[in-house]
Amino acid sequence: MTRPLPKGIYTPLPTFFDANEGLDLDSFKAHVKYTALAGTIPVIAGSAGESVHLTHEDRITLIKTARSTLNSANLTSVPIVAGAGAPSTRESIVLAKEAAAAGADFVMVIPPGYYASTLIANRQALIQFFIDIAAASPVPVIMYNFPGVSGGIDLDSEMVIDVVKASPNVAGVKLTCASVGKITRITATVDDPKFQAMYARNWKVEKGEKGWGFFRVIGGYIDILMPSIASGAAGAISGLPNFAPRTCVRLWELASSLPVPGSTDYVEARRLQNVVAQTDGFAQKIGFSGTKFILHHAFGYRKGLRRPLMPTPDEKKGDILENEAYLRIMIEEKKLEHNE
Repeated sequence: MTRPLPKGIYTPLPTFFDANEGLDLDSFKAHVKYTALAGTIPVIAGSAGESVHLTHEDRITLIKTARSTLNSANLTSVPIVAGAGAPSTRESIVLAKEAAAAGADFVMVIPPGYYASTLIANRQALIQFFIDIAAASPVPVIMYNFPGVSGGIDLDSEMVIDVVKASPNVAGVKLTCASVGKITRITATVDDPKFQAMYARNWKVEKGEKGWGFFRVIGGYIDILMPSIASGAAGAISGLPNFAPRTCVRLWELASSLPVPGSTDYVEARRLQNVVAQTDGFAQKIGFSGTKFILHHAFGYRKGLRRPLMPTPDEKKGDILENEAYLRIMIEEKKLEHNE
């Protein structure tokens, strides 16, 4: 079935490991179901999923497991986004094909950081990287801009637009660069009906929502969700919904309705945005290791990482679980869960 790329909140799922660093699929299945039932879209084998430490077989297993879990929970319409970035164009294409065969609806590709200085010096080589992968991928491609983990490569708005023009199989971009201005510049171009008519996509536009499949600009930080939405963003991919998915979805629902300043919904959206921003700042400091630590204590999932990364030590328990921002958002989460 063809699934659209929704607007909303996306959860980059951790990859859980057993004592021997093998896949802990029981924890993974439970977490896929938990985050999806709360209304978020799963992202598998991304940065938070330790993608660079996963084998091709690991990725295929995770995607197949997620699809079967979603289907068993009557969530057949929920799409799967899977990471497919690798140091070479050739391997990225292989990963994209494998992900599609395993059940992924979209693949997300990050620039290769190993030769970052060479690519930064050759703008066209970086653009061609995405064009080539999109041309060969059986499913649409989402570009992934994250300078912090790709050797400082920072895709500017012109580069993103150049790829869109050349690649009808590119569905969107994730911007983990905290640039609302970049979101605005990209959406100002790709949302223009004349641009969409000139650079049509490969997939059918769904009736009722103009251009679901034209191009999504998705923020990589939920702490700027409200201003990002005002600038045209289609949502956020954030680690925060791993443990507070309902709160993040509620913020999206309020903010995406574009409430009138001063209205009840606007005041509530601002309040939740403040709570989310404070907690996201805390979550960025503890990283995905700290997020696994929280999930371990909340749900009993395994907290280990693949070496050389090391798990958050138990002596950090008080600093994390008693953090004021964390406690505040969990109050919001429990309140929303109770109201369901």
